Amino acid sequence: MPYDDSPPPTRRARPLAVAAALAAVCLTAAGCGGGPESEGAGAAPPRPGADAASSAPSGPAGSALPSASAPVPARPLPEGPLTGRTVVIDPGHNPGNRDHTREINEQVDIGTGRKECDTTGTSTDDGYAEARFTLDVSRRLRALLESAGARVLLTHDADRPFGPCIDERARFGNEAEADAVVSVHADGSAVGNRGFHVILPARVKGGGADTSAIVESSADLGARIAGHFARTTGSAPSNYIGGKTGLVTRDDLGGLNLSTVPKVFVECGNMRDPEDAALLTGESWRQEAAQGMADGISSYLKG
Repeated sequence: MPYDDSPPPTRRARPLAVAAALAAVCLTAAGCGGGPESEGAGAAPPRPGADAASSAPSGPAGSALPSASAPVPARPLPEGPLTGRTVVIDPGHNPGNRDHTREINEQVDIGTGRKECDTTGTSTDDGYAEARFTLDVSRRLRALLESAGARVLLTHDADRPFGPCIDERARFGNEAEADAVVSVHADGSAVGNRGFHVILPARVKGGGADTSAIVESSADLGARIAGHFARTTGSAPSNYIGGKTGLVTRDDLGGLNLSTVPKVFVECGNMRDPEDAALLTGESWRQEAAQGMADGISSYLKG
């Protein structure tokens, strides 16, 4: 799909306590002082030929999307501080999406309108695809949360040819009755635009969407993730969106609009900026990103 680096209209997260929570954590964070869905707003398609080894096997054209039902993890989990809690991790996009553009361009209902099933996501200038990044970080995040005793489910693990669609991703977390859902992404904005931001659901009601029950809890989850992410990675909140709070509220993302459980999106950095790209492609930084998200999720679940 065409690249559009203009950010959507945004406003500071509400309530004000969200920004205060981020500021409180940032007092101890180096580099935290300041300075589209990837359903992927602002996302550019991966460069032709990039990431071929990571593409999921292609199914027959026009085949139905596999079910995104939430299985119970097969391996036993250790006892820990998150025992009894369920977390759903949603790796943005799918490496196979680029081979199924017709299917992912199909419109789905997001409650307040219609939107593409999914997108290809963005990539670095060197061809490192967002879909590869999100899977890698999501798997690291799963391991960290499982080590603390949480039941962790992924909406997909490159185990399907494309998707899931954005409405399916929301339904996955709802049906799992997740205590928290985190959708992992990286942005595709202009060079010079740097930093991370966490996207929170706006108060939306229309069609099949009603976020009134999750706005406050999602804001709490997002603020905790933002603070811990900054502290652990050393990355600053975005300098181009969110007023340098690291928090952005949006009403145009089906994955948030259709959620009935606390959910946020984490845009870990800008793949189109060379300095951010150097971080995003580094294995040690990706581990730090996963750790920051895990710490934020754990803080939220522990209250």
